Amino acid sequence: MSSIEVMQLISYSYAVAALAICCLSAVTAQPQRGLAQPRSNSFDANAVILKQNFDLNPDGSYQYNYETSNGIRADEAGYLKNPGSQLEAQVMQGSYSYTGPDGVVYTINYIADENGYRAEGAHIPTPPPVPRPAGAPGRFFK
Repeated sequence: MSSIEVMQLISYSYAVAALAICCLSAVTAQPQRGLAQPRSNSFDANAVILKQNFDLNPDGSYQYNYETSNGIRADEAGYLKNPGSQLEAQVMQGSYSYTGPDGVVYTINYIADENGYRAEGAHIPTPPPVPRPAGAPGRFFK
């Protein structure tokens, strides 16, 4: 047996061992404490994926979306902004919606880029505008 064949056999053995550990972990995993588990007769527990798409382009940009039978919907697109420059930044923009316990459909639109993560939604509180001091001259006020 050549050294290449031995290395391939060892790699294969490690892969099989890792797969076995993952399967064993999944079987023996317990639900996390503090998180509500869906009841077996609840609408959410029986939800199925109605639509799911993921497109990855050669330039690294992507788009995905999905929709479930319980009304959850999401879509996102991402791309690399200013590739190869010092201003390079990953940009992700999308939205998701779901029906809350009160029966209202909530929608969140978001963007994440070099300026951080920003989300907007009709139900998300926003701070009141900061009043501008009256007659305050200076370099910070126009």
